[in-house]
Amino acid sequence: MKSFIKTISAVFIALCASITVAEEYVAGEHYDLINPPFRTANPDKIEVREFFWYGCGHCFTFEPLLAAWKKTLADDVDFQPSPAIWNAPMKTHAKVFYAVEALGLGDSMHRAIFQAMHVDRNPLTTDASILKLFQSQGVSEADFNRAYKSFGVGAQVGKAESIMREAKISGTPELVVAGKYRISTRKAGSQANMLKIADALVEKERVMKAQADKTAQVSSDVSKAQVAALN
Repeated sequence: MKSFIKTISAVFIALCASITVAEEYVAGEHYDLINPPFRTANPDKIEVREFFWYGCGHCFTFEPLLAAWKKTLADDVDFQPSPAIWNAPMKTHAKVFYAVEALGLGDSMHRAIFQAMHVDRNPLTTDASILKLFQSQGVSEADFNRAYKSFGVGAQVGKAESIMREAKISGTPELVVAGKYRISTRKAGSQANMLKIADALVEKERVMKAQADKTAQVSSDVSKAQVAALN
């Protein structure tokens, strides 16, 4: 019985000591709620998903800010780039993105694509122009075709379209935290503010997860104490 009473006391103290995160940013004013939320890639981590398009000038200017910000993310955050798709050229560029991923070319190739489109004024709308860019980065035609025309890349493009619809994306760049909170430049006020709001929402999710874990542990302790009290 004493063990049970101690456990109940611990439950009460834990609940009273729950961490509260100040709501500096308000849903509907600084960001939008996604209802229903969509499933994230890794439920064990807090996902931040960027919806972008290589042809978007705002995405081009956002890229350096985002690259620096990604280096500050904790291990419990999972960053997921996701190409937006509304038309045929955007679908082509989504294929380009997933081909880069399939070939393991990384951020340097993504920067080369942005550079080609926004500095060199190359729209990359034909397979020939896209192949030429990949070749300039040391990729053979055979390797490019193997990735670009693969079933896996096509499937990922289809999945990206589905996620974009679930997230109700209306522009680029936009960020979504935990599949629940959508952040746009229009509501954030600036690209820098988008990242500040993302940081705040990541912390909000982190606290909520910690509280959920604590509640589950407390419930388990209570159940064990009840069993012990009956013996």
